[in-house]
Amino acid sequence: MISLQAKNQLTASQTAVILTNYTLAVGILTLPRAAAQEVQTPDIWITVLLGGCVSLVAGVIHVKLSQQYPGKNFYEYSQNLVGKVLGSLLSIFVIVYFLTLSAFEARTVAEVAGFFLLDGTPTWAILMPFMAIGLYLINSGINPIARLFEIIFPLTIILFLLVIFMSVGIFELNNLRPVLGSGIMPVLKGIKTTALAFTAAEIMVVLVAFMEKPEKAIKVVLVGVGIPTLFYLITVVMVVGGLSIEVAQTYTWPTISLIQSFEITGLIFERFESFLLIIWIMQIFATFTISFYAASLGLSHLFKRETKPMIYLLIPFIYIVAMMPKNINELFKLGDILGYFAYILFGLFPLLLLIGSWVKEGRHETKQ
Repeated sequence: MISLQAKNQLTASQTAVILTNYTLAVGILTLPRAAAQEVQTPDIWITVLLGGCVSLVAGVIHVKLSQQYPGKNFYEYSQNLVGKVLGSLLSIFVIVYFLTLSAFEARTVAEVAGFFLLDGTPTWAILMPFMAIGLYLINSGINPIARLFEIIFPLTIILFLLVIFMSVGIFELNNLRPVLGSGIMPVLKGIKTTALAFTAAEIMVVLVAFMEKPEKAIKVVLVGVGIPTLFYLITVVMVVGGLSIEVAQTYTWPTISLIQSFEITGLIFERFESFLLIIWIMQIFATFTISFYAASLGLSHLFKRETKPMIYLLIPFIYIVAMMPKNINELFKLGDILGYFAYILFGLFPLLLLIGSWVKEGRHETKQ
């Protein structure tokens, strides 16, 4: 099979943009509620910072592991490390994860778009065009994905900051006090709620192989995790400051509720939640496409086939998984399961593989 990495090279800036867009997804709308319900104190902003640090450490581990095998992605070097059978089994787990994540993102778009924008529209009628556009994009490889993300990224920054800081009129600093009033334990307990929001560094086990200069991958992780952490930090601070920790727990989509809670008269637009939804749908599409691509790439390596047939093969499976949750509560449960699964699959296993790689390299040098 012709090496896709040889034909699709990414600059460090493109890789950082992909990582950033991949991270900024459902958490923009749901993280304040999930964290508030778990922590129960205004200190959820500390939880977000700690969650970002955990993701950063995981990203460094993934990069260090991938740099041991230049030009190879996880699906290839895992078999070199643990053998063909165990390596193939690990690859299957990673493929299932990325497939399920892409289905989760697609279904979430259908739920929110159906509730706020397309009332009464069947879920399948929203899912199918969304998936078809993603299919069209990833058909040409990772370079078109990177170029689209480079367009989405600046738009996201401008619109997000414009809309979120418009709520400063209802912001109350007292809603963020007292700091650590209940101690550090609630904050530490809440870290697990950021699992899904910060599941991003795992994509580096695929992206490093595409980089023109893989030695810059650590800097990519610093930027690609740091920017989303700042976005999420601003989001939870503004939501808690504008709504209070008690109210934030009661809304399904607290960030949208924050934007709906104020009006600015005298402008062409008086309600601004549509701008936030535009940002959010673009970011969900970004996460969906790169997850979809990562799953199809893994399948192509597993069966030694070209990537394009695998893309079409995965479409019905993504649709089936996306339709499995019967309601929004089951969808959130699926998101929680994905977050915990990511911690094990991309937190524990890569660390063990990295240690194994160092041990293997040490033995090889000793023999020489």
